[in-house]
Amino acid sequence: MDMHTISNDHRRFAVAPMMELSDRHFRYLARLLSKHSLLYTEMLTSKAVLHGDREYLLGTDKADQPVVLQLGGSDPAEMAEAAAIGESWGYDEININVGCPSDRVQSGRFGACLMAEPETVAACVSAMQQAVSVPVSVKCRLGIDRDDSYEALEHFVRCVQGAGCEYFIVHARKAWLDGLSPKENRTIPPLRYPFVYRLKETLPDLHITINGGVESWQDVQTHLQHVDGVMSGRKAYYTPGFLGGADQSVFSDLDNAKPMIADAQGFADVARSYAQYAQTWVDQGIKASALTRHIVSLYQDIPGARRWRRHISENASRTTDVVQMVEDALEHVLPETGAKSA
Repeated sequence: MDMHTISNDHRRFAVAPMMELSDRHFRYLARLLSKHSLLYTEMLTSKAVLHGDREYLLGTDKADQPVVLQLGGSDPAEMAEAAAIGESWGYDEININVGCPSDRVQSGRFGACLMAEPETVAACVSAMQQAVSVPVSVKCRLGIDRDDSYEALEHFVRCVQGAGCEYFIVHARKAWLDGLSPKENRTIPPLRYPFVYRLKETLPDLHITINGGVESWQDVQTHLQHVDGVMSGRKAYYTPGFLGGADQSVFSDLDNAKPMIADAQGFADVARSYAQYAQTWVDQGIKASALTRHIVSLYQDIPGARRWRRHISENASRTTDVVQMVEDALEHVLPETGAKSA
């Protein structure tokens, strides 16, 4: 696969890595909606990359690019080897997960618990950078448990910066390692955007992306007045039509920026393109529901959107003709003449 370079232009807006959501099929859909947004894989553990089914785990499409591989782990040698494998599979950047607070992640000594071990993260960065030619970045939280002062955040970032890391994505919440579920950790700890803004002011040479609570393109523009990039996760996944505004809102100055995709017919074009893509996988034996789950929420807040969602959800588990299923579902959200168009 040809190697691409991620420019700082692409870093202005990114779609977050999300466990069990950011698979190669969702990334294909995201790219239909936005030419330039930076996309991330799900987090993969270094051990999975070293010992697992690499085609299943790392397989991606040229259409995804630019795309970042996120790794979880804490052993510098393993992380370096996994990063090198990721680069060989065509990924444009390798990211270290220092933000996931789940019990499974903690037991493996990676994710948010590594906020307490900046030297370990720095060692991983150093080893990985020696193993790859693409950038190595870190996605972290503000802090963990009661160690959540601005000073603790800056200490962590400075330590990792000392190993050569220039790119940080900061989820503007701390993580509680005990007492909150991963889902609760995405909503209950308060957002502290000023901490991330201050980090950029204090360390202006670093590229800082902010993550957490992004709900609108106005939010994105507000953050971009203070930091270098903005990352959206749940909004981008559960309201994928949101991504139809990315290129015009953030990347209108770049070549091949997509026009705003914001009406029923625009989403229909996306749905039909995705259905053609999904059909190639169904023809290889993949269940349609594993692919169409990503487009269930494509239509929101328009007449027929609920019937669209119901039609996809109820029929995906038994269909082998995704193209026809999507065409039938579009009859609920398009005028009669539009539903018949190609």
